[in-house]
Amino acid sequence: MILVEDMLHEGNKVIDESRQGEPIMAPRPKSKNGRKLFLESYGCQMNFADSEIVVSILSKEGFETTRVLEEADVILLNTCSIRDNAEQKVRNRLVHFKNLKKNKPSMVVGVLGCMAERLRDQLLEEEHLVDMVVGPDAYRDLPNLIDEVWGGQKAVNVLLSREETYAEISPLRLDSNGVTAFVSIMRGCDNMCSFCVVPFTRGRERSRDPESIVAESRDLFERGYREVTLLGQNVDSYKWNLSSKGEVKDPEKETVNFAQLLEKVALVHPDLRVRFSTSHPKDMTDEVLHTIAKYENICNYVHLPVQSGNSEVLKRMNRGYTREWYLDRIAAIKRIIPDSTISTDIITGFCGETEEQHQDTLSLMEEVSYQMSYMFKYSERPRTLAERKFEDDVPEEVKSRRLDEVIAVHLRIAKNGTSSMLGRTFKVLVEGVSKKSDQHHYGRNSQNTIMIFPKGDTQKGQYVYVQAISNTSVTLIGEVVQTEEG
Repeated sequence: MILVEDMLHEGNKVIDESRQGEPIMAPRPKSKNGRKLFLESYGCQMNFADSEIVVSILSKEGFETTRVLEEADVILLNTCSIRDNAEQKVRNRLVHFKNLKKNKPSMVVGVLGCMAERLRDQLLEEEHLVDMVVGPDAYRDLPNLIDEVWGGQKAVNVLLSREETYAEISPLRLDSNGVTAFVSIMRGCDNMCSFCVVPFTRGRERSRDPESIVAESRDLFERGYREVTLLGQNVDSYKWNLSSKGEVKDPEKETVNFAQLLEKVALVHPDLRVRFSTSHPKDMTDEVLHTIAKYENICNYVHLPVQSGNSEVLKRMNRGYTREWYLDRIAAIKRIIPDSTISTDIITGFCGETEEQHQDTLSLMEEVSYQMSYMFKYSERPRTLAERKFEDDVPEEVKSRRLDEVIAVHLRIAKNGTSSMLGRTFKVLVEGVSKKSDQHHYGRNSQNTIMIFPKGDTQKGQYVYVQAISNTSVTLIGEVVQTEEG
């Protein structure tokens, strides 16, 4: 999987349109029931999981979701601040919504998530693009905030919490295939990487009650889902009833680290596949890797962002590890889970990056042989340590050229990776109909490689065994050789 230029993560919906006009306040719709909510999500998987919490909260207030923009009484954008391009796309979308309000003055336009916290004053008072700004820890307050807007006021709640995890709220699955689902296990981040705005927009790290995670996973399985992805900014630092120093908070309660949580979820049912994202190289332990190896239903796939292959650049990024440390973690993955694939994140053109340091990234890619990569050129973000401490001194054309080189190396390595899988038979979870042919199904193997195969008698949510017969750099095309009940 490739992520380059102005793209973010899988599933983004981006429409760029522009117009003018100021929001007009008006009375709320008379009926509490039947009010329509239009919601778009941008950015990482965590944002999409948060959107499912938002819909759950508002559905209890009588809101129904709609895909028709003009029907909406409330429009919400769940936003991302990771790169400037992401923010510009959201701004363009908000300009479009602003024009809709001319024909429907009672319509509420709100921004949620990371961009809300960072740009509340500009969006509300300076540019008059929204009526409401809500941070990622304030979603419970949405019904009150919407009422404030319908009462003639602009509404804001961007307070960050040290406790909020939305643990007891059952998400309503959006655009779901009914087979795979995200389960949030923690919120916030304590790492303070110098290029990253997340600690400022999502707050301090806090972990969710493990029993609520297990209960949500069990409920999903009972409703026919067959795969969960455990989400966190840094899942390896998941700690329940443990302080940041590893001390027990309450002797009367169970303590749970990430390896133990993985095991708990894997034990929900052997037919429930478990994935997770994202790991951090400085925190990933051998205990986690041995847990993956122990359970067949924990997938043999690790996303381990490196960002750069040079230790000096990593130090400026405040990543907390060196090239050597990272390669030690890679060696451990390959030793303990020999059939695992590995993916990563890479940033080109970070502050002060020299040509030799860029070459170190390329050589590390060759050594690790990533099957998938999310690749970006550096985009300076306000309030980060990098903005305050370093000069964004790599020219844009150099950043772009280095990104092109990273992409070229990745495509070659990834093609070699899928080629090495030819002839093998993999257990695949059927996720749905292929986008390119309604005569084919698609699914992923344990290594997270997409496989395309003739539908035959296979059903969505079923496990099948597929032999790989041809490939692209990211996909295997195969034939079903055996089925089993899903």
